[in-house]
Amino acid sequence: MDKESIYKFFLEKIRKNLHMSLCFSPVGENLRVKARKFPGLVNSTVIDWFQKWPKDALHSVSRKFLEEMELGTNEVKDAIISFMPESFEIVQKESEAIFQSEKRAVFTTPKSFIELLKL
Repeated sequence: MDKESIYKFFLEKIRKNLHMSLCFSPVGENLRVKARKFPGLVNSTVIDWFQKWPKDALHSVSRKFLEEMELGTNEVKDAIISFMPESFEIVQKESEAIFQSEKRAVFTTPKSFIELLKL
């Protein structure tokens, strides 16, 4: 085999097997600007909108992040761990209500839940 056929074989394998994941937040203008500048980002991709986490997942993440923290007695710690998913779900419901009344989107994501726990 010559170099050109090896290179051609290499490029065919790359085109067939190379996959990329790009993550953009829908908040603000960045996604719109990038989509306008690079239409291939939208035309040649599969968009996977993140779904909200179920309550048990929020509870599990809350427990993982807060288990090692000093939050008083075990009873207080368990109450805080149980409250965090509840508070996040309340914010999600209120965000939907704001969108219905004000036509203004407020996004809550798993990342914002983790940031809340870190805070």
